[in-house]
Amino acid sequence: MTDTPLLPAEFAGLDLLATMVVVVSADGECLFANAAFENTMRLSRRAVHKAQLPDWFDDPRRLLDTLGGVAANQYSSSRFDAQLRRGAWAHEDGLPVHVIVSQLDAAADGAPRVLVELIDIAQLARQDRDERNHDQVQATKELTRNLAHEIKNPLGGIRGAAQLLALELQDGSPELTEYTQVIVHEVDRLQSLVDRLLAPHRKAQVVGDVNIHEICERVRALVLIEHPKGLAIPRDYDTSLPDFRGDREQLIQMVLNIVQNAAQVLAPRIAAGDAQIVLRTRVARQVTIGKQRWRLALELHIEDNGPGVPAEIRDRIFFPLVSGRDGGSGLGLTLAQTIAQQHQGMIDCESEPGLTNFRITLPLP
Repeated sequence: MTDTPLLPAEFAGLDLLATMVVVVSADGECLFANAAFENTMRLSRRAVHKAQLPDWFDDPRRLLDTLGGVAANQYSSSRFDAQLRRGAWAHEDGLPVHVIVSQLDAAADGAPRVLVELIDIAQLARQDRDERNHDQVQATKELTRNLAHEIKNPLGGIRGAAQLLALELQDGSPELTEYTQVIVHEVDRLQSLVDRLLAPHRKAQVVGDVNIHEICERVRALVLIEHPKGLAIPRDYDTSLPDFRGDREQLIQMVLNIVQNAAQVLAPRIAAGDAQIVLRTRVARQVTIGKQRWRLALELHIEDNGPGVPAEIRDRIFFPLVSGRDGGSGLGLTLAQTIAQQHQGMIDCESEPGLTNFRITLPLP
């Protein structure tokens, strides 16, 4: 016999929501909390049931006053910003939330009930940013593909003309012949750049069962061969993550581009012997990627202790030809983002001096 509260049938739909939802009595006693609230607060349903919701707020009085007003029908709903404490993890920073308090039908015994929705302000801002980035990347991808095709056609003509001119000048002026060689060399360089821009769109995907940790281990081995000293790549894997469908070689290229980019930025710390790139995997639930909702997704965090992404390009690092490193092509992160989107995923970045975190989110079956 267990005293764990059962999920009331009338609240079953609330368990599917991504936002935290709690049904409380007029005095703040928790009658039901959905899965999103449990996951965020790191509490079980048993621990939440019959607990006092205001106890998790830095300012419980405002919530209590609002609950009383809504329960007494003084107003139908109210909203305000607050700071939420994460249960037993009192040492953690508070979670800023937007609180929406609404009327709910009374219980069978006539007792008033109130619906409290808690929206993670940081998560809301991140979703808005991800959706905006997704639209920008899609538009940039189309522009890049069309522009690359337009550039590619005349390049062949320029190269051919330069080679014919070199033949005409072969027995003439060596100085002019050298100029034609410069033209051919620069055309070949542009051709290579265009090919790299078009590469993800040309090659058909070879889809199969993929394990994210096998991909991480392959990339880790490749990078450590290149940097055998001065660079540590610790792993923090969630081994419960299942396999998913994807193009293994493309996904290796995606992760490799990001890790190699981090290693290049870490060059001074590698020389000093204290460079670090962490590979961390986690499962995420009820995730929105772009404009699509997924019940489960994997998150791969690639964290380095480098100087961080320069502030002036932080919002544009996934755009083509944008690089914060001298001599960088500005294509590695663009191609990584393209591969992620081909797998219905997304890459985003949070950066500050000493900690840069590239988060790859990919849907799971």
